Amino acid sequence: MLQIKTPKTGRARREVQKRAPKLVESGKKTLILHGTKTSDVLNTVLSDIYHLKKGESIKYSRKNDSIRPFESGGETSLEFFSLKTDCSLFVFGSHSKKRPNNLVIGRTYDHHIYDLVELGVENFKSMESFSYGRKLAPRLGSKPLFAFIGEGFESVEELKHLKEVLLDLFRGEAVSNLNIAGLDRVYVCTALSSNKVLFTHCALRLKKSGTIIPRMELVEVGPSMDLLVRRHRLPDESLRKESMKKAHELTKKKEKNVSRDSIQGKIGKIYMPDQQVGEKVLPNKAKGVKRERREAKMKGEAKKQKQDS
Repeated sequence: MLQIKTPKTGRARREVQKRAPKLVESGKKTLILHGTKTSDVLNTVLSDIYHLKKGESIKYSRKNDSIRPFESGGETSLEFFSLKTDCSLFVFGSHSKKRPNNLVIGRTYDHHIYDLVELGVENFKSMESFSYGRKLAPRLGSKPLFAFIGEGFESVEELKHLKEVLLDLFRGEAVSNLNIAGLDRVYVCTALSSNKVLFTHCALRLKKSGTIIPRMELVEVGPSMDLLVRRHRLPDESLRKESMKKAHELTKKKEKNVSRDSIQGKIGKIYMPDQQVGEKVLPNKAKGVKRERREAKMKGEAKKQKQDS
């Protein structure tokens, strides 16, 4: 039988409680890893991604010989690091003659590989190569905007998958309310072809427009690069269904006899049984009976006067 280890200290118990399933999950952390061989360009790419996700990422500087995400058996070390660091996203960089400046972005479910996208980095410009004021530097914890330009993100399978992965990688923690002042940067992804995407990172500059709504300008702050889609692996259908399940407490109960209209709004139907008013026993007589009492009293007084006369 397997031996189950239980936490002995309070700190260990709190760490286990943080990793336990929750109804509303917190932001996803990203694990950044190096392969057996990396180039200077790829090292700068990984450093810039780590800087963009500061506070939500963990970066390992050692080289890993046993990690090969697309090969069977090469995922064991990657899943171990994912379990150890509690990261559900990973970015793996490697460089070879066959696949130069290779970047693999993937997601995990229950610390097992969920899906993978392999990208080639071309025409890279680092964040240090751009000159801009300190006020335009992206603030820690700010929420980014995304702009996907091109029909390929809706029709091409590789680009649709890349769009999902990029949104999951850079969007941060999901929130219900957002302050507009916290939107200070934009990720612009332009589909140049069916397998090539121009990725740029821009800052939002607010200027006077003469109205309440300010005029916005985009200032490129880096990094900027061309992403060439090489390989991608979609999740299994059974694994996808399992990951998409919602907790019973979060499922919204269906409202019976209620419909919604764009003009009238919420419309509901109420069903009531037949009201048998005549057969119901009333506790007190109605106020209208007082008139009959007055008429009877007047008739009695008139009859008494006739008898006296």
